[in-house]
Amino acid sequence: QVQLVESGGGLVQAGGSLRLSCAASGKIVSINTMGWYRQAPGKQRELVAAITSGGSTNYGGSVKGRFTISRDNAKNTVYLQMNSLKPEDTTVYYCNYQVLLPLGNYWGQGTQVTVSS
Repeated sequence: QVQLVESGGGLVQAGGSLRLSCAASGKIVSINTMGWYRQAPGKQRELVAAITSGGSTNYGGSVKGRFTISRDNAKNTVYLQMNSLKPEDTTVYYCNYQVLLPLGNYWGQGTQVTVSS
């Protein structure tokens, strides 16, 4: 069974930085895309950033230039470096793995990021 565990969330002042990590446990042979999403109360979950197995990245418009996604395939881990944080970045962040083998779409439990003004 594949499980994702996020870490690195917390409270930071506006303009500060945080680094989120998401590690997978379980027997995983191949992961396609790893990504980070966020969801504010009453709103739809939105893409923050994603990275393919080949290293191509895609970012949500509001975080471009401030956030950087990276992955360590040997550790089945994805990272999100968040710089120049704004109060509007406050919400719960979820990691997502699109796993090829064993086939599945997996989500972490979420980690809270709070940016104070």
